[in-house]
Amino acid sequence: MNVLDSFKLNGKVGVVTGVSSGLGVSFATALAEAGADVVICARREDKLNANAEQIAKATGRSIIPVVADVTKEEDIAKIITAAESKFGKIDILVNNAGIATIKPTVDMTSKEWLDVTNVDLNGTFYMAREVAKSMIKNKVKGSIINIASIYGIFGDVIPAASYYASKGAVVNLTRALAVEWVSYGIRVNAIAPGFFPSEMTAGVQQDQPTLRHITSRTPMGRFGKTDELKGALVLLGSDAGSYITGHILNVDGGWDAE
Repeated sequence: MNVLDSFKLNGKVGVVTGVSSGLGVSFATALAEAGADVVICARREDKLNANAEQIAKATGRSIIPVVADVTKEEDIAKIITAAESKFGKIDILVNNAGIATIKPTVDMTSKEWLDVTNVDLNGTFYMAREVAKSMIKNKVKGSIINIASIYGIFGDVIPAASYYASKGAVVNLTRALAVEWVSYGIRVNAIAPGFFPSEMTAGVQQDQPTLRHITSRTPMGRFGKTDELKGALVLLGSDAGSYITGHILNVDGGWDAE
């Protein structure tokens, strides 16, 4: 196969969670630009539907919105049903849905801790488990891509213990599932982004001391651009990454090299 052809996703079906804003929109767009049809999911119906229309118009692919909360197993069943009834299978899952609470640990409530871990870790696990069942049932040699974070690998001065802990768990969950499901031909990898513009990082971008810390800590000296995650995603989702599994791909402007 020609190397450029190996990155194409024509005939593939993707599912992307957390597509009401931010990186989820970029991930769904990347899959569609590479030729996939995509089921997109989020809790905010108005933003989800607007993004589905925008991505479909820009790429010419079928984009199916499903209002869903990844912490609710009945909602995950709706996602699987929508994908299978429309396209007959799922080839790629992008586990992107996530939230964060920035607060000193001594001030963090148990509810705040559970809110973050339930979305960022439990939701990732539930989605991966149910999509893997679909892939196995339909004999799909698929790709599951979990969105971790550099904060799942490194500590930092920004206080967000629930986020660090959840993303750290996602990192090792990725490795565990990669080994467990390799016999089914299912690859499981993770992308660990550095700082990118999103709703989650809006407050950070407006706080000058924190912004200076981040840019000085990043060898490239800047936030990433959302399009700079697309190549990594398509690599892991396509035949170009067919021998990559259990890998955590840092896309962080050199943060991990410091």
